[in-house]
Amino acid sequence: MTRFSRDKRNVESSADVSLLTVKTTNVKPVTSYQVSRTYTGEVQAVRASELGFERGGKLIWFGVDRGNRVTTGTALAKLDTTNLEAKRQELIAQKDRAVAVLEELQTGPRNEDIATARAQVKEIEEQLKLEHLKRTRRKYLYETGAISKEQYDEVAFNSNALFERLSAAKSKLDELLAGTRKEQIAAQKAAVKQLEAGIADIEITIAKSTIKAPFAGIIAARRLDEGTVVNAGQAVLRLMEDVRPELEIGIPVSLLSQLKIGTKQSVQIGETTYAAKVSSILPEIDLATRTRTVILTLEQSAKQSVAPGQIGRLKIAQTVSTTGYWLPISALVQGKRGLWSCYALTETENSPKNLSLANANATKPYRVERRDVEVVHTEGDRVLVRGAIESGDNVIVDGIQRIVPGQLVHIAGS
Repeated sequence: MTRFSRDKRNVESSADVSLLTVKTTNVKPVTSYQVSRTYTGEVQAVRASELGFERGGKLIWFGVDRGNRVTTGTALAKLDTTNLEAKRQELIAQKDRAVAVLEELQTGPRNEDIATARAQVKEIEEQLKLEHLKRTRRKYLYETGAISKEQYDEVAFNSNALFERLSAAKSKLDELLAGTRKEQIAAQKAAVKQLEAGIADIEITIAKSTIKAPFAGIIAARRLDEGTVVNAGQAVLRLMEDVRPELEIGIPVSLLSQLKIGTKQSVQIGETTYAAKVSSILPEIDLATRTRTVILTLEQSAKQSVAPGQIGRLKIAQTVSTTGYWLPISALVQGKRGLWSCYALTETENSPKNLSLANANATKPYRVERRDVEVVHTEGDRVLVRGAIESGDNVIVDGIQRIVPGQLVHIAGS
């Protein structure tokens, strides 16, 4: 071997040793990626009611204040019912009197009344007999001219009057013997029922003069104070149910398949993450946002720390179908007209035939090529790109500020 050949090999060896060593990644194609989107909503109380009276009146008593916890049926506030109580007592007295009359009608006449009526009939009959005798005598005297026509007519008139009295007395006796008529009893029963209905109406009004808690909860607001004259339906208290709160979030229809009823989710309210369960999905679409409302019931511990009106957030991972390759952000180079590029390695005459075995041939040189790519999606410190790269390409991932297209480099060993 000549001295010239030995000098040439030494020069090539020195140049090869001075090549830059780079880190690369062997790109593989993907057909989709996941993106996490956050949707916001508002915490709602399961039930919240503005409580008031069904009638107007003077507010005289409060049994609760803001923040108090109450159970179902607890008396919360009262109106003055003095006039109603007086009216009730009046109706009760009228009813008692009507009931007494009804009982008398149902019992019928007493034996004493019947005996008195019989005695009266007998007395009138005796008087009528006496008048009949007088009339016979007066007729004889009149016919003989002993008395005048007027004296005779006087006896006749008395007889007729006694006959009418006898008829009336017999009718009264027959009525007593027959007992009270059914129509009278029915009419008196109706009068008693009418008074009972009036008393019941007063009692209902008195009962509605007290506000009672329709469900267990917390007094959120007290609108008025004692002494105020309130109108019917005017809000006096606000009661919020003391149960696990619910979070209402508008979700696009395309994502509802990931939120089946009964599935568990994680939501963030403030700085705290809570477990929640999808309890229902409202059927109507919000025309403004084109979403459907999903209702999530928060865990039991949220009842003490979460208040209605707070903002809650739900993250949902969505799969997006597209083709591309994942690269670290450090592999990108600013291109022309706002595009991006990366540096891929191509074989030279001295490069190993299988790039995946580059670690075994780290001293073999590769040539740098600039490839234009489009960024499809960014995720943390990596990007999904597509463009002038193919599956299996080795792309430089670090130190690109020291690289220029056409440069020969070595692939770093593992």
